[in-house]
Amino acid sequence: MIGILGRKIGMTQIFDERGNVVPVTLIEAGPCRVVQVKTVETDGYEAVQIGFDEIKKLKRVNRPMMGHFKKAGVPPYRVLREFPMKDLNVGDTITVEVFKKGDKVKVSGISKGKGFQGVMRRYGYGGGPGSHGSMFHRAPGSIGSSAFPSRVWKNKGLPGHMGAERVTVKNLLVVDVKPEMNLLLVKGAVPGPKGGYVEVRKED
Repeated sequence: MIGILGRKIGMTQIFDERGNVVPVTLIEAGPCRVVQVKTVETDGYEAVQIGFDEIKKLKRVNRPMMGHFKKAGVPPYRVLREFPMKDLNVGDTITVEVFKKGDKVKVSGISKGKGFQGVMRRYGYGGGPGSHGSMFHRAPGSIGSSAFPSRVWKNKGLPGHMGAERVTVKNLLVVDVKPEMNLLLVKGAVPGPKGGYVEVRKED
């Protein structure tokens, strides 16, 4: 699997060869450094830990993490993630050039937080009449039986915290790659706000 870390810059639109407008998301992908290589012998599985977004002020790094980075001989990074990649060594650099135009990728990130929301916004409930004193407009309605089971069934959609959770969007098309600017242009939208960190993986 090929993967890289990046930062969502925002959305724009470009024109393809036929003159059609294509909505794209700009992702500042890499460069990422390999911080640790995990093997079956030492860790029980194979993976590489890569870092993104170098921390300039060393006082912001705690001692355990500073020791981790010093052992690898790399500067401290703000984001660390593991990818099941092989044939990489500590200190290697992964750039956006691992992708090419036409690749299919999946992008993971933390979605925008929406706070406490009702069932109509959170789950798309229809709600009730909005006028004539119905007293039932945006409420969830009945949420369980009375005699049996005398409780609310599990996984019932109720009001609560919405957003701010890990979301993965699959089958996104790489429209263009700009190595000189570490930019990845992906067709469509990806999770998270502007400036949010994302993980880009090449589809199998």
